[in-house]
Amino acid sequence: MKNIYNDSKTIKHLTSTQVILIGFLIAILVGALILMLPIATVEGETTTFGTALFTSTTSICVTGLVVVDTFSHWTLFGQIVILILIQIGGFGVITLYSILMLALGKRFSLRTRTLIQDYYNLDSIKGLIKFLKKVVKGSLLVEFIGALGYMIRFIPDFGLFKGIWASIFNAVSAFCNAGMDVLGPSSLIPYRSDVLVNFITITLIILGGIGYVVWFDVINTVRDCHRHRWSLSRIWKKFNEHTKLVIILTACLIVLGSVTVLIFEWDNPDTIGNFSVFDKVMASIFQSVTFRTAGFATIPQESLKATTCMVGCVLMFIGGSPVGTAGGVKTMTIFVVILNAFSFIGDKNDNVVFGKRVSYKLINKATAIITFSLTLTMALIIFLIHFEGLSALDASYEIFSATGTVGLSRAVTPHLHAIGKSIVIIAMYAGRIGILSMALFFATSHSDQNEIKYSKGCFIVG
Repeated sequence: MKNIYNDSKTIKHLTSTQVILIGFLIAILVGALILMLPIATVEGETTTFGTALFTSTTSICVTGLVVVDTFSHWTLFGQIVILILIQIGGFGVITLYSILMLALGKRFSLRTRTLIQDYYNLDSIKGLIKFLKKVVKGSLLVEFIGALGYMIRFIPDFGLFKGIWASIFNAVSAFCNAGMDVLGPSSLIPYRSDVLVNFITITLIILGGIGYVVWFDVINTVRDCHRHRWSLSRIWKKFNEHTKLVIILTACLIVLGSVTVLIFEWDNPDTIGNFSVFDKVMASIFQSVTFRTAGFATIPQESLKATTCMVGCVLMFIGGSPVGTAGGVKTMTIFVVILNAFSFIGDKNDNVVFGKRVSYKLINKATAIITFSLTLTMALIIFLIHFEGLSALDASYEIFSATGTVGLSRAVTPHLHAIGKSIVIIAMYAGRIGILSMALFFATSHSDQNEIKYSKGCFIVG
């Protein structure tokens, strides 16, 4: 069966990166056009193309920054469209295309398999379709369980129909790290002391952010453990090095972020200052988790102290882990660069973790990701300050949130002018598809030059 990408000579010669970028762009534009339909907007409200484009972008890019209230501006039809866009953004357009191919019983060409491999950043195309099926089934199952958990609280609060709808919307949004909801003007703030809602939301965010590769390694290892009756220490040893590292980094960042928020906001009456000790701890944990690309809030972000916001910007920049629904440059990217720095200081020839060597190609990739991401983020912050007249803190929080596909805002987004919204749209799009991918989109291959050996130059750094 001829692949759809081979039907056009133009598309045929596009790289995998270019197909992914164009696919996301087409999905955003189609979503914006659907949201402009009169049936998508409640009576008495007006949806301009700018509003529709911004909403479609924040949904597809699973960011969560909004210029109009999701619960009041959009009809049920509009909210369903937004939820579908969030799910597409969580899976990715390449995954959606693959799902349609599977549903229609079509065979996957080598090019399609390569696209999926590049999108999920996998080492091999072996077992790719099986992996894809597990991703879809696993994601839908986790979202379904999350929705059932939310219904325990939301149905009594909102009634049967709205409670079910709010539960489904929240579960998908939390798992996809989108941060959008249809609960009301205060979002999750009324539930800041609700253990059930906090636990479900935090769990969904973490499961979406740790990455599918970690999921399947943990599941397979635990299954083998049950079969062979291994000890807990044996289970840990059986995890691959990537899984171990992601679990450790995720736990460390959550704890570090929680302690930081707790210390900085302890006496802030506008955030957690008046909470009980238990509620202070729970709100701090939630804020630490949501900083890393989720976008939900149980305390007002505009009331956070400047020090907390700066810590938040760092966590938003780092984001979640690879091959998941989270954004940011990813935990492993930051770790690899830091590891390389310490290896240099220690005069080590190789970067070794859990007895495994980190390749220099991976280090170069991680360095490129951080360099391009930080450069674009800082440039967009400067533009937002210049054109919108925002403080450096508010602009930084907004752009780090956008490029990290987080969705937290210091009450800035709804008040942006057209140029400010355009800057944030660029930030959200770049953050979702990857800033390095944007650079590769325009790059010209010079692989032939790799065969040329140059003499060593005399350059000085540091």
